[in-house]
Amino acid sequence: MFESLQDKLQGVFDQLNRRGRLTEEDVDKALREVRLALLEADVNFKVVKDFVKRIRERTVGIELSKNITPGQQVVKIVHDELLETLGESAPLDLGGRSPHVIMMVGLQGSGKTTTAAKLALHLRKSKQSPLMVAADTRRPAAIEQLRVLGRQLDIPVYTEDSSVPPPQICANALKAAKLGAHNVVILDTAGRLQIDEALMEELRQIKQVTEPQEILLVADAMTGQEAVRVAEGFHEKVDLTGLILTKIDGDARGGAAISIRSVTGVPIKFLGTGEKLNEIEVFYPDRLASRILGMGDVLTLIERAEAVIDEDVAERGAKRLLEGNFNLEDFLEQLQQIKKLGPLNKVIEMIPGMGEMTKNISSEDMEARLKITQAIINSMTLKERRNPRLLNGSRKRRIATGSGTTVPEVNQLLVQFQQMQKMMRKLKNPRMRQSLMNMFGGFR
Repeated sequence: MFESLQDKLQGVFDQLNRRGRLTEEDVDKALREVRLALLEADVNFKVVKDFVKRIRERTVGIELSKNITPGQQVVKIVHDELLETLGESAPLDLGGRSPHVIMMVGLQGSGKTTTAAKLALHLRKSKQSPLMVAADTRRPAAIEQLRVLGRQLDIPVYTEDSSVPPPQICANALKAAKLGAHNVVILDTAGRLQIDEALMEELRQIKQVTEPQEILLVADAMTGQEAVRVAEGFHEKVDLTGLILTKIDGDARGGAAISIRSVTGVPIKFLGTGEKLNEIEVFYPDRLASRILGMGDVLTLIERAEAVIDEDVAERGAKRLLEGNFNLEDFLEQLQQIKKLGPLNKVIEMIPGMGEMTKNISSEDMEARLKITQAIINSMTLKERRNPRLLNGSRKRRIATGSGTTVPEVNQLLVQFQQMQKMMRKLKNPRMRQSLMNMFGGFR
């Protein structure tokens, strides 16, 4: 989402790095570029104005450090001011009485029903016992959609006939939750194509009978500043406690994510990062600021790895690699683990300093290369995977035919694998060995 903004900001910082010292003229020129980059990213105009003003106040007349470049110093200032704009992290309020009620609101098409299921799955992973409530009676498909999602996740869904008023459905659902020992109730309320008084009156009635601890607006990040206006409208009517931005993985310019907290005063609590039901992340302002500035996001990567990677497989691979016994069978096993983390280019972007690698290679190209690698290894016999030295000319031709590739592609994979083995043999430093262990299997 932030690729264009990252590129433009990086260009500004690179120009500053060429300066021995920062003059007021340098600062003004750089801030003009920053202002343009943010406006092109669809950040709210007033937010941009205040943001640039704060940076200028901190940058002009700054005492430059001898240890870092001017560009690095400005990056630090921009990072700090991004954090100020994004606000502090705001975890879900799950205190007080039980069951805790989370009321989901939003316009049609924002992904509200799917997000309700994602949130339910996230809460179950946190040892909660959620109950989803189908309270969108105006769109019968929403009731069935929530039922289907509930079956997929094995999470119960409370439904009633669509003729029952939604406030009554929600009140009845709370009674059912107490009987079923569910400590969190997620209300999937109705949406509209736009905000209207009938919708708001229904939401106010649901709020009155359920007294939710959280009222979360699900907003489509792809709609840019329209998402900010929608958030302002809902907040004025029902007093939002938080926001969930969906489709954050799309090709939108990112302005809503940067400016929505500053404009509405309502904290972002979650980001929807993909279509799969496990693709929702707790919102951490410092991590998003780092992503925007191309500085990676290691903590999110580690959390994702903890959730999806088989720790025994990862640790076994790390040990075999350090012992010099790592073969192509192990390599294939580790690739399959890495694929669980999501699109490869998105994973690489989370590693500091690695974002440049993805600029000239599309996600489709990376996935295609990964598939080619897997096809080549899968076309080998078990004996060949465990001992690649057996691969002579005739075997390589057979493997190329079986994998739909060419002999040069098979050779290229083998050369890369040999280079990796040589590199690992040089890892004699205990600290480096421990770092590798942590990278592969130390996600404890």
